[in-house]
Amino acid sequence: MIEKMSFVTLAGPKNEIDYLVTHYLSKHDIHLENALAEFSSSDQFTTYNEENPFKDALNKSHELMGLVKNPEKVKIENISIKSAEGFIDKIDDRLSDIEDEISKLNTQIQALDADFNSLAPFKGLNYTLKGIYDMDFFKYRFGKIPKVNFDKFESYLDPDINAIFITTLAETEYVYGVFFAPNEYFEEVAKDFKNINFDEIAIAKKYKDFPDKECENILSQKEDLQKQVQAKEDSINDVIEESKTKLVSAIRRIETAYSNFDVRKLSAVTRESGVNFQVLCGWMATKEAKKLQKETDDDVNVVCIVSDDVTEHKTKPPTKLKNLKIVKPFELFVKMYGLPAYNEFDPTLFLTITYAFIFGIMFGDLGQGLCLFIGGAILYKVKKMDLAGIVCAAGVSSCIFGALFGSFFGFEFDSVISPLKSMVTLPFLGEINIVLVAAFLFGSFVILTTMVLNIANAIKQKNLGKALFGPNAVTGFIFYASVIAVILLYMTGKPLPGTVLLIIMFVVPLALIFFEEPLKNLIAKKKPIDESAGIFAATAFFELFDYLITYLSNALSFLRIGVFAISHAAMMEVVMTLAGAENGGMPNILVVIIGNIIVLGMEGLVVGIQVLRLEYYEIFGRFYDGSGREFVPFRKNNK
Repeated sequence: MIEKMSFVTLAGPKNEIDYLVTHYLSKHDIHLENALAEFSSSDQFTTYNEENPFKDALNKSHELMGLVKNPEKVKIENISIKSAEGFIDKIDDRLSDIEDEISKLNTQIQALDADFNSLAPFKGLNYTLKGIYDMDFFKYRFGKIPKVNFDKFESYLDPDINAIFITTLAETEYVYGVFFAPNEYFEEVAKDFKNINFDEIAIAKKYKDFPDKECENILSQKEDLQKQVQAKEDSINDVIEESKTKLVSAIRRIETAYSNFDVRKLSAVTRESGVNFQVLCGWMATKEAKKLQKETDDDVNVVCIVSDDVTEHKTKPPTKLKNLKIVKPFELFVKMYGLPAYNEFDPTLFLTITYAFIFGIMFGDLGQGLCLFIGGAILYKVKKMDLAGIVCAAGVSSCIFGALFGSFFGFEFDSVISPLKSMVTLPFLGEINIVLVAAFLFGSFVILTTMVLNIANAIKQKNLGKALFGPNAVTGFIFYASVIAVILLYMTGKPLPGTVLLIIMFVVPLALIFFEEPLKNLIAKKKPIDESAGIFAATAFFELFDYLITYLSNALSFLRIGVFAISHAAMMEVVMTLAGAENGGMPNILVVIIGNIIVLGMEGLVVGIQVLRLEYYEIFGRFYDGSGREFVPFRKNNK
């Protein structure tokens, strides 16, 4: 059901807005609205233009909160906003110092990585770097050559070139090494190597030993630095952990202060300097609103006005659902489609009943239903998942219909009705599966019920035209109920109504549906039709034709309930056949288990989706708009 709402206006001194928020709003669930929009017809009000002073503190707080493990388990202590800001700054400064040290260490690590990458290709060089640096008559250059160029270079330059090239590493794309040349020929040799795309690699002069040993030293230094970084990071965790309770309490206090201050954005304040007050307004559950009004009675500086007439305000009331605990998980599906408007019926209970009922028929197995029930119940208990609660309810229904169908993990026992074997003979149709007949009748009943709900919604919304005329209104109900009644009379061999009554049952409702638009306009005291009579007639004809097709398609859609019930029984029969149980022998238990797991997982998911499709397209589409907006309490934003 939808909780009744009242519009609350709270006024007080301009400089006491924090007092209003702390002492009143934070204790109640109120969906705040923009007060300036509510009083837009008056030029006496304006908005606050102050920047939130807690913005920087909040940003720091959120960064620190990301370092806290399981903050939701911390018991919050009472702390003043001044102490909270001071403590956050203190912790932030400590961590900033540590992070600066970590940054310096990481810079050193990056430098070592760069040096290692330069030296690593030359680990195969059997000369010390110092020995190479100290040569008097030869110059050198470390680098790499593309593999293709190097092969050509070897074939046409050796041995004429006045240089020695020592290969230290050969890869798929490059050959690494160092070339030596006499001082007097070095420039000429360097040009030759440049022509074959020799790419010089600079080696830092501080490395003197063999390249492989220097690489080992670099890795050792890097490991030491990484240990220092880890120690610093551990010290950050230690700082957070040792002050965890106070830190989380300070963060929550700053979040509250920020949220409280931000309320100013939704308030309206007086323009005149002599008249110094502000106004906050929003929607509250009527019971909560009365409590708030009573609390403010003795406060001479605060005025609280509660209005129960929801039509006299600029904003429409938000929707706050209030359902039984057993029904509450199904609010998930309602919200996925769209919350009901305030002047609309809450479909959660109807969805709960129909979803569970349809799922049970389509997936009727006592054993598999128990698995769904137990698994859903455990997940709902541990994780508080709404979807798990839905699975749990679906499992109960599956158990009930599994008992009626006589199926326990595919093993058959005495049944009330068999999805595969129970047949009925009907005129014109002949022998047909009784489950399909039941699915058609159930679908027809659901469609008629949705029409009743649509009529009730229209009456609640004081829309007489919507209640009387249309495919889902009184006219549609009479026509569809008449069709079902005639089908039942014919199938059961009973005499059909007379011609006059048939005309009243069929022709009159269709004619009223045909003239739906002008009739609604007449009731609303509007012009009957805006377009020409010819255009209206053509449009109305095709719309009426579409309605008739929709009636048929909706009814046939519900046949899938019976089809899935039959297919589920057939799939389990296949599993038992594969397990070798068709002749009454001992089945292969492993095959039975695997088969049940596959059916439970695959078909269970498909059935769940198909039922939701029926709910959204065949049921909700007839009576439910889902155009409401969620009730978001200030206290929820404040946490």
